[in-house]
Amino acid sequence: MAMTPHTAEVARLYQTEFIRSARAVGVLWAVCTLCFAVIEVVILIQPSWVGTREVHYQGGGPVPKTGTLGLFEVCVESDWPVPECRGSLSTLTPLPAFQSPAVLVCMSLTMVWSSVGCLSLFRFCNAATVYKICAWLQLTAGFCLALACVLFPDSWDCADMRDLCGDGVTSFSSGNCSVHWAFVLALLGVLDAAILATLAFVLGNRQDALLPEDTKDGENYNTHNALCNIFCYCY
Repeated sequence: MAMTPHTAEVARLYQTEFIRSARAVGVLWAVCTLCFAVIEVVILIQPSWVGTREVHYQGGGPVPKTGTLGLFEVCVESDWPVPECRGSLSTLTPLPAFQSPAVLVCMSLTMVWSSVGCLSLFRFCNAATVYKICAWLQLTAGFCLALACVLFPDSWDCADMRDLCGDGVTSFSSGNCSVHWAFVLALLGVLDAAILATLAFVLGNRQDALLPEDTKDGENYNTHNALCNIFCYCY
């Protein structure tokens, strides 16, 4: 059944608005992906995964230490304006007990920044394919970060934690310490990765329907698809 000119015009206007909305959501997704990549860097380098609780010293014994601990450094408060930190952040050498969480966070960081790099493929490839590539990268990043968040408290039974948090430290029990903002940020990063990956899958599945038919069948579209398929095969 043929469409009337008025119906065709209305359908064209709806499609145009829908395409604009999808592009706006895609831009928002790209910005959030970049922000997530920056957050991953902060999560990796900050020595604030756990920290000492506020303790009122009553005398009669050694003054309890106060400070924070991360994957690469242990920082203890001192008389100086800045805390004394030990570790090898400059060489990215994690603390011995936290090597596995550090490696997983590094893997997650690599996946997220790879998804940021894939944003440049929108110029050459089918947008649906790019969205799906980024979605799988972000999903993998979220899985690695979630596994790191599980292994980190499992590794608390170590000399560095006991030195800072007391002898009551065991796996999943932080003694005189509590989780700090970097660990909470890592947990939020897992949720962020899941949301971004889901949104990328949705945008990828909708993208083919949003493209005009003449763009889908054009020579440039087929060329871009061929280049993108070669990239995906190599990846």
